[in-house]
Amino acid sequence: MSTLPPPGVQNSSDSSLEKKVYNIVEKFKEYLPIANDRNRLGFNLYKYLKGEGDHPTIIVKNAKVQITGISETELANKLNAAIEKIS
Repeated sequence: MSTLPPPGVQNSSDSSLEKKVYNIVEKFKEYLPIANDRNRLGFNLYKYLKGEGDHPTIIVKNAKVQITGISETELANKLNAAIEKIS
């Protein structure tokens, strides 16, 4: 039985909006221990910045991410402040 190699992935440039948003979410790794939760949150925040998603306070509540060591509102406020710096 053989398996196929994983598909090739192109990394985003450091100046792209996607990379900036995902880097912001990675900064809060200590509060979001599950990698898939960070990816989901990063995707939702990227959609927000593109004008297609909800505000970070709503995203944190609806994304159903596991948060440790901080409240939902504090995390949403920190994410919002970090996003305003790149906008």
